[in-house]
Amino acid sequence: MNEMATASAMATGARKRIFSGVQPTGHLTLGNYLGAMRRWAEVDQHRADALFCVVNLHALTVEHDPARVRRLSRQAATLVLASGLDPELCTLFVQSQVDEHLRLSYLMECTASDGEMRRMIQYKEKAAREQGRGGSVRLSLLTYPALMAADILAYGTDEVPVGEDQAQHVELARDLAVRFNQRYGATFVVPKAVTPPVAARVKNLQEPTSKMGKSQDRTAGVVYLLDEPEAVRKKVMRAVTDSEPDVSYEPERRPGVANLLEVLAACAGSDPERLAEGYDSCGALKKDVAEAVVETLRPVQARHAELAAEPGLVDAVLLAGAERARGLARPRVDAAFEAIGVLPGR
Repeated sequence: MNEMATASAMATGARKRIFSGVQPTGHLTLGNYLGAMRRWAEVDQHRADALFCVVNLHALTVEHDPARVRRLSRQAATLVLASGLDPELCTLFVQSQVDEHLRLSYLMECTASDGEMRRMIQYKEKAAREQGRGGSVRLSLLTYPALMAADILAYGTDEVPVGEDQAQHVELARDLAVRFNQRYGATFVVPKAVTPPVAARVKNLQEPTSKMGKSQDRTAGVVYLLDEPEAVRKKVMRAVTDSEPDVSYEPERRPGVANLLEVLAACAGSDPERLAEGYDSCGALKKDVAEAVVETLRPVQARHAELAAEPGLVDAVLLAGAERARGLARPRVDAAFEAIGVLPGR
């Protein structure tokens, strides 16, 4: 199906399909929740045929501890469920349990160019970080956007809910889908990125011009989903702002204050500019942000504790999700192999 066919199907009422994933490269953060996971539960699983994936193969592109990746993969799946996903409404699975991702990834590598891979901003940033630590840069770090494209295209995805930092990868997936369709025949839906309007990219509380990332070395500015309430309060109260005594929403000039307002707006379902009008000091703002974050995370943490006590339930959800995902992906991946000129298997 090409892009025009996709648009036609959507116009006639066919249900959209969405795909999104989370990497187990570190403990999930407030940024992951406000920027993606909460929307998955509250909006996406209800409005579309939604697939959510723990993309554990992406965690292998840098130096890692195998036991930690396994542990964080399970924790990520449990937290995503704790955020409100309903296995009766959506499909949740682990990437490595569906072989079609790796099969299609090779075809995407055969469709992409070396220059496209090297222009990826995340490759440049992560490669520089690995080299700065004295490590080598793995080839998979260069080619993993091809795997991400395969993640998306295998399912006939219409929309990909992502943060701003991943939009470039979705654009690459679009380019590869169009190129493959032009060269080998209509095979893939051409997806589009969808970015949430508020808190799409929560910033580090100590470095408010940088994303609140899972794998950052310095964690004082990172609020993790499983942080105790007192730890959350301490991190928020120590957030970097500036020397101005008042509160105003000016992201470029006052990124620290703007970050706090955006977090509060996301927790409260409000608007950062409107919220700024109600504060005359950063201290008062920080107190309200801290309490809002604690209360936002409280039900997630409680549900996580319940699910963690029943690991068999989580395993069953993931295995059922992987079985459905394989059923959805295999026909399209098989068609792609046939289109590109590969002899059929059994």
